[in-house]
Amino acid sequence: MLPRGRPRALGAAALLLLLLLLGFLLFGGDLGCKRRKRGGRAGAPGCFPGPLMPRVPPDGRLRRAAALDGDPGAGPGDHNRSDCGPPPPRPSKCELLHVAIVCAGHNSSRDVITLVKSMLFYRKNPLHLHLVTDAVARNILEMLFHTWMVPAVRVSFYNADELKSQVSWIPNKHYSGLYGLMKLVLPSALPAELAHVIVLDTDVTFASDISELWALFAHFSDTQAIGLVENQSDWYLGNLWKNHRPWPALGRGFNTGVILLRLDRLRQAGWEQMWRLTARRELLTLPATSLADQDIFNAVIKEHPGLVQPLPCVWNVQLSDHTLAERCYSAASDLKVIHWNSPKKLQVKNKHVEFFRNFYLTFLEYDGNLLRRELFGCPSQPPPGAEQLQQALAQLDEEDPCFEFRQQQLTVHRVHVTFLPHEPPPPRPHDVTLVAQLSMDRLQMLEALCRHWPGPMSLALYMTDAEAQQFLRFIEASPVLAARQDVAYHVVYREGPLYPVNQLRNVALAQALTPYVFLSDIDFLPAYSLYDYLRASIEQLGLGSQRKAALVVPAFETLRYHFSFPHSKVELLALLDVGALYTFRYHEWPRGHAPTDYARWREAQAPYRVQWAADYEPYVVVPRDCPRYDPRFVGFGWNKVAHIVELDAQEYELLVLPEAFTIHLPHAPSLDISRFRSSPTYRDCLQALKDEFHQDLSRHHGAAALKYLPALQQPQSPARD
Repeated sequence: MLPRGRPRALGAAALLLLLLLLGFLLFGGDLGCKRRKRGGRAGAPGCFPGPLMPRVPPDGRLRRAAALDGDPGAGPGDHNRSDCGPPPPRPSKCELLHVAIVCAGHNSSRDVITLVKSMLFYRKNPLHLHLVTDAVARNILEMLFHTWMVPAVRVSFYNADELKSQVSWIPNKHYSGLYGLMKLVLPSALPAELAHVIVLDTDVTFASDISELWALFAHFSDTQAIGLVENQSDWYLGNLWKNHRPWPALGRGFNTGVILLRLDRLRQAGWEQMWRLTARRELLTLPATSLADQDIFNAVIKEHPGLVQPLPCVWNVQLSDHTLAERCYSAASDLKVIHWNSPKKLQVKNKHVEFFRNFYLTFLEYDGNLLRRELFGCPSQPPPGAEQLQQALAQLDEEDPCFEFRQQQLTVHRVHVTFLPHEPPPPRPHDVTLVAQLSMDRLQMLEALCRHWPGPMSLALYMTDAEAQQFLRFIEASPVLAARQDVAYHVVYREGPLYPVNQLRNVALAQALTPYVFLSDIDFLPAYSLYDYLRASIEQLGLGSQRKAALVVPAFETLRYHFSFPHSKVELLALLDVGALYTFRYHEWPRGHAPTDYARWREAQAPYRVQWAADYEPYVVVPRDCPRYDPRFVGFGWNKVAHIVELDAQEYELLVLPEAFTIHLPHAPSLDISRFRSSPTYRDCLQALKDEFHQDLSRHHGAAALKYLPALQQPQSPARD
């Protein structure tokens, strides 16, 4: 949902200004460009004296390559000079800027989101993102951008697997693998009508409006087609160690973390043949690329220096272990793009790393909901579904006592599926995924759950951007959780006052990959043997196409925070008999699980059928394509009950399994439960949702829905927990 105000955005902006001020103090007030007596403007973009960016002649004009093969009169450092004159004109307010990024895998997808946040924070122009992705990254990013609904942002995807054959013949030692070579094929991979594009690595962070970078295309001569910042290390000078032999480069060479590409000129110049011939020739004497596409770009530029337009160093401040970037940023008026171009990323050794790290973390933890802002005065095609959403929101009455419920139902939450690396389970005909949802205050349940359930899990987590990073650190610090690659975590970003419990369940359910799902809650621990028992039961009962059923897993609870978990039904019954366990909600809400018929379960040796009854809400195993949860039920109350009603309306058998059980562990009540108990208005709104649910049920199922009417009209007890 688009935010109504921007107080948090202003707070984040103030934080950024504070960080820049700290940087100014850190560098001794020397972030400004030295004012020169002969006309150079202090602070002018492109004015960066020092060894990495030598001063240019007083008239501020760039030297241009006279031809494709370079200007024979140019000195050895001239390719690094930049303009200290007036900055090039910005693109028009509504000009569409094109950005290409290669992204593969789960971790790289998270990096892309931080990069995009930094771009969106400063941008004033519409953006078209061209994302070259593998199947994993596409699944993640397609869902994320679809649910993010950022105005004036278009996203196009290109299949990286279809491009692999064009670069797979190149040996590459770089940690980026094949994907680190794919920028070489962008001129042929991107649409033929696309003439200009900014190409970015996933590990860069913007500190300025990207339109300023786009404006540097105006500096290109008629023959220049590639804009790059000089490499800020001695790598390409060679002799860093014995037998160190880098690829050929012009001087220090150039870094390809930030590239301006004139695609039209590269195509006309025969780029594909050019880089292939150069790479094949160099690979006759060199075993592999060390820096992926960067080595090949530099080798081509060495042979054809007229192709390159050097860019000011601040557009790619490189933070590797042996970086010379301080020569750039200590003399610059401001920084534009920070590039974490070391495998160590934020752990890189740099005396100013804390300043840069804090700047990066600002965007890493920044609330992405605040970036759903319009570009005023610049009409653009709204994101899919945005117009209908705004119309629905406009029809809400803020004086309605149930306004919060109505608004929460319409909220479109950003969804980041498979937030962490995940290995899909091998296909098995009767496999079961445990599906649940949780928030930050239930993270402590995850380790115990992983010990009890050895099978795949799909978990939706309701968190802020900052909490998602805490969750990431929590997983990394746990040997139990870090070892489980079959648990898929899906972050649903928090927005609104009520807990969207059924929306979360639907996210986790939609991402399950096995034929069957166990619909559970995070505060339950299943029997140690339940995973194997469920798979065997599914096979024995002939579920699926042969039989439409929901398998009921009887639920129990303990009021003790420490107790010995039973390993069998016999042990559980013993604990039940001595009062260490109870049937679930026996004291507060017996109607919720009474139809399970626990007295019959004690003696049962085979599955038995039970009938639906009012307020029944068991935990069940169903096919993955079962009905989804009704998203109108937010906060506390009737969220599972409504789902069981729908299953019954669609004629699912309810079969209780005789050896299955799951146990609820005690915890503090949630905020929504507290509001339900204390607020008559809250309970009245829940009743209104139940009435609307029955109206929809009647539309879908006709007269068959009449059986549920008495249950829907029963008042909800405030004592329920």
